[in-house]
Amino acid sequence: MPSTRREFLAAAGAAAGAAACQSIPGPRQAARPNFLFFFPDQHRADWVGWNPATPAPTPNLTALRDSGVSFANAVVDSPVCGPSRACLASGSVYERCGVRNNSDNYPVERVSYYKALRNSGYHVMGCGKLDLHKGNYEWGLDGRGSMEAWGFSDMIDNGGKGGGAAAYNRDPVGPKDPYYAYLDSREPPLGKLWADEIKRLGLKKWNQIVNNPDLPDYDRLLKEETWWGETKPVPLPDDAYCDNWIARNGLKLLERAPDGKPWHLALNFVGPHPPMDITASMAARYRGPDRVIDNFAQPHDYNGPFPPEQHVAIRQNYAAMIENIDRWLGVFVAKLRERGELENTVIAYSSDHGEMLGDHGRWSKSVPYQASAGVPLLLAGPAIRRGYESNAMVSLIDLTATFMDIGEAGALEYQDGQSLRPILENASDDRREFSRSSLKIRSGVWRFVQDRRYKLVENFDGRGRELYDRENDPLEDENIADAKPGEVERLAKLFVEV
Repeated sequence: MPSTRREFLAAAGAAAGAAACQSIPGPRQAARPNFLFFFPDQHRADWVGWNPATPAPTPNLTALRDSGVSFANAVVDSPVCGPSRACLASGSVYERCGVRNNSDNYPVERVSYYKALRNSGYHVMGCGKLDLHKGNYEWGLDGRGSMEAWGFSDMIDNGGKGGGAAAYNRDPVGPKDPYYAYLDSREPPLGKLWADEIKRLGLKKWNQIVNNPDLPDYDRLLKEETWWGETKPVPLPDDAYCDNWIARNGLKLLERAPDGKPWHLALNFVGPHPPMDITASMAARYRGPDRVIDNFAQPHDYNGPFPPEQHVAIRQNYAAMIENIDRWLGVFVAKLRERGELENTVIAYSSDHGEMLGDHGRWSKSVPYQASAGVPLLLAGPAIRRGYESNAMVSLIDLTATFMDIGEAGALEYQDGQSLRPILENASDDRREFSRSSLKIRSGVWRFVQDRRYKLVENFDGRGRELYDRENDPLEDENIADAKPGEVERLAKLFVEV
């Protein structure tokens, strides 16, 4: 069982990893490249180290950006876990992905890009919160319950923060996924302690809220102390912390990958999704005694009960989870260099959606604001130009198409995304001029379409059509639909019609 000392030694590799990331070369290799895909849960686009407004150190992510291409306008096709990951797997827009909300399972009759890569000769690996069966949570204690159906060659699938805990406490009480099985294998067992801690942090109240979004007091409840308000360190040692366990699983999968085949490894971290559960050592890196980072901005247009110092603590914890994932990015880059595979590996980083963090008085995701739908998107590797920021209008399904294109795996039946390869390889920045996102909730379906200047939102909170000037009003405060009916009608023609 890995010790905290090993975790500490792994952390020491982060600096070397950052330097290694900068050494990704330009010339493309003859063999098809490997893919290393870092995919955290709920990482909003602006929470990165190169954003001066966000004092969160991400040295390895910054090194990846400097070594490759970043996309400033990336959004997801639906800003909630299950639908977003179904769009990624199928390569299709929300309206055609087959998953309406988090109660649906991915329709396995649709060939995922994982299966398509595997069928083309890749060894396809995945670990962490894959979230393609949120309707039944059938992970299996080894995490391989849906491996064949989804098209993986090797897999360790586990529940998310809420799902794993809720499943543990269902009759019969005990682990239902490999993470809680791991916690219970320790001495003393930690599964029940951690499942109850997640419940204490607000799982019951939060489930009542998200399962009833039409409640009259929905907005009030979201402003109360649910998963965000509790910021004290949690009673888990570093080596038992879920994201550290997921990263170690990724290293295990990589070590047992067969020689002679290109591989794809997707690491699906559970952070920085709430609750704000960080360990004591993670808290110490933001609240001292040796380091204090507290110059976080207050949320925009917030009118809830949290005082300014609590928002700082919430944002410290959110940043600490991201910094921990960034640390593991450095470890993996160093491991690829050690294995002699760095020069032929495409490294991608993105997220399934963002996080409101109190902006506009809201928490979580599931809304059309940029903080909810916008995500980081970066790629580096063979033949990818270095240090370029693209303003192209892109979405997460374009990453699916890119994996398929670079991996020479053909096209998916439901593929709506467009490969980013021309942008990555300096051939062209021309592509579609808009991006979209949508989500069905109890009160109906909201959707948006945006180009580089304007964003049209339809049916959000029953407000009809809203138009925002992304250039002059990036925080989306002023609805100018009445003043610009021509832009409203132009953008409305770009919505997906099914």
